[in-house]
Amino acid sequence: MKISSLLSLTMFLLSTLIFFLSWILSKKTFMDREKISPFECGFDSKTFARIPFTLFYYLIIIIFLIFDVEITLLIPMINTFYITNFINMTLLMTSFIIILLYGLYHEWYNKALSWVK
Repeated sequence: MKISSLLSLTMFLLSTLIFFLSWILSKKTFMDREKISPFECGFDSKTFARIPFTLFYYLIIIIFLIFDVEITLLIPMINTFYITNFINMTLLMTSFIIILLYGLYHEWYNKALSWVK
């Protein structure tokens, strides 16, 4: 038996063992569910415990994730200055930053970044 197949089998068995062990140990009883449920002075609550979010928070999160991923793509470009042609790399980074700034301007122009509507 090859060592790679032996390692694969070992990893599969180990992960299966950990999964079933956590499933067995994490059994919740009815009393545990009652302890973590919300209540008001011993009575069932009249309102929901969750407060609804506005869609604006999700929009800000999506914008942040998009710009965060683009910045993480920009950082390795700095290291390639020493490997590639300086002029080509400068043009590539400049065009990339212009696209980022255009996206930021578009979000600002459509008032997606303002907190008050």
